[in-house]
Amino acid sequence: MPPKKSSKDTADVADNVVAFGRVRKNLKMGCVGLPNVGKSSLFNLLTQQSAAAENYPFCTIEPNEARCPVPDARYTFLCDLWKPPSTYPAYLQVTDIAGLIKGASDGAGLGNAFLSHIQAVDGMFHIVRAFDNDEVLHVDDSIDPVRDLNTIQSELCKKDLDILQKTIVAEELIVKKAGGKYKMLPLFTETTTKIKAMLEQDQPVRDGSWTPAEIALINEKIQLITTKPTIYLVNLTMKDYLRQKSKYLPLIAKWVTEHGGTPRDIVPFSIEYEEKLDSLKDDPAARDEFLKESKVKSKLDKIVTEGFTKLGLQYYFTAGEKEVRCWTIQRNCLAPQAAGVIHGDFEKGFIKAEVVAYQDFHDLCEGGKSMGPIKAAGKYRQEGKTYVVQDGDIIHFQFSKSAERR
Repeated sequence: MPPKKSSKDTADVADNVVAFGRVRKNLKMGCVGLPNVGKSSLFNLLTQQSAAAENYPFCTIEPNEARCPVPDARYTFLCDLWKPPSTYPAYLQVTDIAGLIKGASDGAGLGNAFLSHIQAVDGMFHIVRAFDNDEVLHVDDSIDPVRDLNTIQSELCKKDLDILQKTIVAEELIVKKAGGKYKMLPLFTETTTKIKAMLEQDQPVRDGSWTPAEIALINEKIQLITTKPTIYLVNLTMKDYLRQKSKYLPLIAKWVTEHGGTPRDIVPFSIEYEEKLDSLKDDPAARDEFLKESKVKSKLDKIVTEGFTKLGLQYYFTAGEKEVRCWTIQRNCLAPQAAGVIHGDFEKGFIKAEVVAYQDFHDLCEGGKSMGPIKAAGKYRQEGKTYVVQDGDIIHFQFSKSAERR
């Protein structure tokens, strides 16, 4: 089930209606990091693909893309209850991007091409290597997660400086061609000056303090890499993962929190452990025994749900005899726009949304499909155009069919 939102998370969303990033429902998380940290192996595990994952730098050249279902006990409950012929979960789009190295922003290791691939995604899984293994090459010949974190951040900031400079030049050219009919807005000048000062100090733009107007301008005109939300996935040895301890974790946690992140942004996991568990998928008894002995769980579900949440996405359900489906929307989406995800005519002709919160349905349905007990308890609501759809709502939309003919 997707992680519950804290009161702080809710307040942040309410206070920051304008957020960095594109507004759409098919946003992507990119797997980013140095070579040989486990990016492609993680991608394969998450998506059950077979992307190359060899032990040499730049094994991945062109980005691999796939999607993985978002695990959710609520969706499973609804599917088990209705047993419809058609089911459709929410999906997280994931891109495996080739490893970056120091100097990538200047073209080292085909870096500019790889940085453009990062620019094309909406959020980042920053995979950090936190294990010693002489058989797995490290691009810098030694293990130092803090150095590696600094390297990636510096390269992304340098690339953003390049993007910023090109944007400024393009804007100046527009002003020049307008011949005095168009002037550069003070907001643009002030914002770009502020961005430049941050990036020159290797500070990501997302860590700054920005007004809604500044964020809207950045989204529209500049589209920087360092505005993208980031989750740090720390790849441990199986031994360290089983004992839930690593000499590198405190150093990584300190770096992340000092650079604008929170403890929730850090997810320790182990490719070695996950691959072992995956190898037992066709032998349920052996898999259960391994889980029992190890006393820890897979982190793949958490990685997916955290990535989905980090992108500002959520979903509502439609449920019935024919289909149970998750419909992905952005947080703070109003009911008409949520209806439009199903079909544009639903938004144009929106009349009302009949809504029940998932938890209310679960607690009151008495194991049946009828909305009778929910209505009797006063938990079946009719909502209008200003209703902000909540994660996990079960909704039936009513709309005017005359909108279809207009």
